[in-house]
Amino acid sequence: MIDLTIDGNPVRVPAGTSVFDAARMKGIAIPTLCHLQNETPVGVCRLCVVDTGARVFSASCVRPVEPGMNVVTNSEKVQSARRTLLELLLADHPSPCARQQQSGDCELEALGRAAGIKEPRFSKRTLARGKDDSSLAIAVDHDACILCDRCIRGCNEIRNNFVLGRMGKGYAAGVAFDLNAPMGDSTCISCGECMVSCPTGALTNKGIVGTVIAAGDDAQLIEAEELLHLPVFKGISGTFLELNRGAIVKRRVRHGEIICREGEFGSTAFYLLEGKARVSISSPIAHVKTEGGARGFFKRLTSTLAVRDSDAREEETRDRTIPIDASVDLAYENPVAELGPGDLFGEMTCLNFYPRSATVRAETDVLAYEMLRNVLDILMKNKTFRAQLDQNYRRRALENHLRGVPMFADLTPDFIEHLKESVELVRYAPGQLIARQGEPAESFYLVRIGFVKISENYPGGELVLAYLSRGDYFGEIGLLGGGVRTATCTALDHVELVRISNEDFRQMIEQFPAVRQGLEKVAAERRAQNQQRLQMVESVPIDQFLSQGLMEAQSLLILDLERCTRCDACVNACADAHDGVTRLIRDGLRFEQYLVATSCRQCRDPLCMVGCPVGSIRRRNSLEVIIEDWCIGCGLCARNCPYGNINLHPFEVVAEDPDRPGRKRAIVKQKATSCDLCTHLKEPSCVYACPHDAAHRVDPRTFFAPLLGGK
Repeated sequence: MIDLTIDGNPVRVPAGTSVFDAARMKGIAIPTLCHLQNETPVGVCRLCVVDTGARVFSASCVRPVEPGMNVVTNSEKVQSARRTLLELLLADHPSPCARQQQSGDCELEALGRAAGIKEPRFSKRTLARGKDDSSLAIAVDHDACILCDRCIRGCNEIRNNFVLGRMGKGYAAGVAFDLNAPMGDSTCISCGECMVSCPTGALTNKGIVGTVIAAGDDAQLIEAEELLHLPVFKGISGTFLELNRGAIVKRRVRHGEIICREGEFGSTAFYLLEGKARVSISSPIAHVKTEGGARGFFKRLTSTLAVRDSDAREEETRDRTIPIDASVDLAYENPVAELGPGDLFGEMTCLNFYPRSATVRAETDVLAYEMLRNVLDILMKNKTFRAQLDQNYRRRALENHLRGVPMFADLTPDFIEHLKESVELVRYAPGQLIARQGEPAESFYLVRIGFVKISENYPGGELVLAYLSRGDYFGEIGLLGGGVRTATCTALDHVELVRISNEDFRQMIEQFPAVRQGLEKVAAERRAQNQQRLQMVESVPIDQFLSQGLMEAQSLLILDLERCTRCDACVNACADAHDGVTRLIRDGLRFEQYLVATSCRQCRDPLCMVGCPVGSIRRRNSLEVIIEDWCIGCGLCARNCPYGNINLHPFEVVAEDPDRPGRKRAIVKQKATSCDLCTHLKEPSCVYACPHDAAHRVDPRTFFAPLLGGK
C-alpha cells in the first residue's frame, strides 16, 4: 500500500494505482475527456493535469502514485493550465456541435462553460476536415473530433472490431476507418460503441429526424434489452439501440391484411419473422396505346390499355420477369410470389425513399419487424444476417436475374449452379466509384439493387451515357475489347452488384458461343451510340445550346414564334388524341425565335429512368425513351423529369378489391405516359393540326447547328 496526500487529504491505495484513480477513490473530481473508467489510460487530452511537485504538471490518469507524494489538483496554476488546454480544444471545435444540439451533453462544451470560457483566445484552424455522411446509422464530423481516442478504444478494446485508428501527424492528425475509407464503406458493423464513447459531436446517432414508426394495436416498440437477445443484434451497444428506440417495431398483421401497397412512398423495410406473405403487382400489365386514325379529325382517337400480345414492341428487354424490391422477382405472366420467414422486403424504399414496387398482403398471420434506415443499416452490417440474405438471393433470385438477360438464355443449369457459388455480391454507397475509365477491366457486373450511372470523361467534362437499374449489366466492353474500362461507373444510390470474375466471364463466353455473340452485338451498339454522342459534342458550338439543356434532346417539338398565333390548336389536338390528357404544354425554353414546347425530348441523359421501382421506363437502342407495360403508376418518373414532360393517365379497370381479397370491382389505375410522337399517325397530331406551319418535330443538333455556326 502507498501513502500520499491529495489536496491535503491523506490517501492509502495499492501500488500501481494512478493519481486519477486515487483521487476518485477519495471523492476528489479531476476533469478529463480522454479517460473513462475501466479503459486503458492514454493521457492524450491532458485536462487531468495535477501538480505533483515535479518540474512540470503531470497527467494524473497515467501518473502512478509514489510514497509520500503531495498532489494538488485545484490550485490557480493548475486551473489556468486546464483553461488554456480547453481554449485550444474549443478553438477547433464547431460550437454548438451536433451532440450539443441533439442532447445538450457535449463534454467539451460543458467543461468550457464551467471554466467560464465564452470565446477562445486562439484562432480556429483554416483547413476543415469535413463531415462523413456515408453511414446510415452514425454521423461523422471530423471537425468536432478532439483526438481523445475514446472511439478507438471502444471499437478495439471493448468490441474487438479493430476498424478505427489514428492517421496523419501533427496538424493533419485525425481518426480514420480502416485505411481512411468512408465510414459507410469500411468494415464498421454499426455497433455504435464509438458513438457512445465519443465525448463531443464527432460521432452522433443519425436518427431519422421527426420520424418514428407509429405503434398501435398491431405494433409494439421493442426495448433495447429485447433486441440484444436477438442474434442479429449481437455485439451492438445497448445505449445505441436505446437511442434508436422507435426506429423499429414488431408488427403483427392478420391474414388478408395489406402490409404495404405498390406506388406508395415509404421509409421503412420489413423483415418477416413468422408467417407467409403474398407479393404482387395489381396494376394491369399493358401498354398505353393510342388507337384510331385521322378520320373524323382527332375526336375519334382514344388511349387504351393493350397487352403485349396485341401490341408487341421492338427490343423488349427483360424476358418475362419484373424486378421488385424483395428477394424474389415476379413472373411476367403471373406477377405473384410468396415471401416467408427470413425474407427482407422494402430495402430500396427504406434506403432511398423510392415508391413501393409491389403490394404485400399477409397470406397467414404474420409477425415482422418494421424498421427505419438506421436500424436496417445495423442489420445489413451483421455478417450472419447478411450471409442469410445473400444465400436467399443466390438460391431464389440470381438465376432469374441471369435468365433476364436475353443472351444468357443458353446458359446450362450446371453453369448457373457454378455461378451461384462463385459470384461475389458487393455493395456501394451513393456516389461511390465502381470502375474508372482507363483502368484495367477485371469483372463483369449485373445490377442487383439500385441505379448505376455510366459516363465518359472528355476535356470538356463528363458525358452521361446511361443509367442502369436492376437486371441491367455492364463491363462487357472492357472485357471483350482491350481489357481497359471505356467508361466510368458510379453508384447513384445504395447499389448492390453481382460481380462475375474475369475468369468466369471468359469461361462463359468460350463455353457458350451464343452468349459471346449477343454480348459483342450489344457492345458494338453501345460503342456506336457513344461515338454518335461524341461527334455531336465535337461538331456543335454549344455554349447557349448547352445552357438551355437542348443538347440532351434527340427529338424536340419547336414552335416558330414568328408564325405562331397562340391559337392552342396543337395543345388541343394532343389532348384530343389522348383522351383529354395532353402531353404538350405551349410553354418552355426559348432559343432564337423558337419556343421549345414542353413535350418529351427523348433525352440522351434520361433522368426519368432513375428510381423506377420496377424498372419499367427504359430506352431503345435508338435512345427513344419508352415506358414498359408493367408500369405501376407511382409517378416518380414524372417528378424526376426536369422538363415536366411525363404525365399520369387514369384508366378504369376491373381488378381485385384491395380492401376485400378475392373480390373484384372497377377501380382507377394510373399509367405514366409521355409523348409517343403519335407513331400511330403519319406525323404528330400537334404538327398536323397547326394551321400556320409553326409546329415542327426536329433533331436539335442538325436543326440548330446552322444557327450556331456549326456544320
